[in-house]
Amino acid sequence: MILCCGEALIDMIAEPTVSGSKGFVPHSGGAIFNTAIALGRLGIQTGLLSGLSTDMFGEQLIAALQISHVATSHVIRSDRPTTLAFVQLRDGHATYSFVDENTAGRMLRPEDMPDQLPGVSALYFGGISLACEPCADAYAATLDRHGADRAVMLDPNIRPSFIKDQTRYRTRLNRMIAKTDIIKVSDEDLDWIIPGPESHAEKIPLLLRAGPAIAIVTKGGDGATGYLSDGTDVSVPVQKVKVVDTVGAGDTFNAGVLAALSQTGHLNKPALRTLPTSSLRDALEYGAKVAAVTVSRAGANPPWAQEL
Repeated sequence: MILCCGEALIDMIAEPTVSGSKGFVPHSGGAIFNTAIALGRLGIQTGLLSGLSTDMFGEQLIAALQISHVATSHVIRSDRPTTLAFVQLRDGHATYSFVDENTAGRMLRPEDMPDQLPGVSALYFGGISLACEPCADAYAATLDRHGADRAVMLDPNIRPSFIKDQTRYRTRLNRMIAKTDIIKVSDEDLDWIIPGPESHAEKIPLLLRAGPAIAIVTKGGDGATGYLSDGTDVSVPVQKVKVVDTVGAGDTFNAGVLAALSQTGHLNKPALRTLPTSSLRDALEYGAKVAAVTVSRAGANPPWAQEL
């Protein structure tokens, strides 16, 4: 099982009401939740490790996971509220306003996390869960405890507005990067992690030297490039579709990469450290294919395997 570790929340998206004014409609979401849903729909055995509320929104999230065949045995329930993200779409691009104080997801602590993860072969981390405390420390502790003998993918998806203490965040993130096998970053993430005037081509070796075997840089409409620790790289274009919105695009790209590596038997530490360039290309192309379906329809609505 691939265990996706991080936030699940409700995206409140403005839609017209019968009166003509706009109201907010609750949609299940969150970066890590979206990746888990996408993996489940692609037929990959997947679970979610997250804090979910027992409120009506928590029940909505649980139902969505079950419909997409994502295991909920590692979900930690509490009576704290669900995180809400109010979404504004402009020209298909989303901006967010979060309500996240004292929530079921945010208030997870290291002692709440499982001592054992039987049957889990790979771990996936990322999103705002790595910036918001105390849950950020809980997920870092989970990686410390369980990442040594499992494949690990990390997508920090850095949102500077969430970072209250930059020194603490950088220290924690760097510690997690050192234990990661695959790191996925955007152009902006890369420049935040490694500030300075150097080109991205100069920064990638520094990122790989920190620990990962593979670095993937996504560049929006310019596609994605994967880098191996031996210095080779491979680029793939985006698949051309009519974009409805970009909600969940990166999350489902990550799911496609993980799914492809899992299906070919490469989602383990030894295989990732010796991954052929052709296998990296296949994984990136599959990620782009999955993401293309998601951006072609409203919201984070990843495709099922038969749709591909």
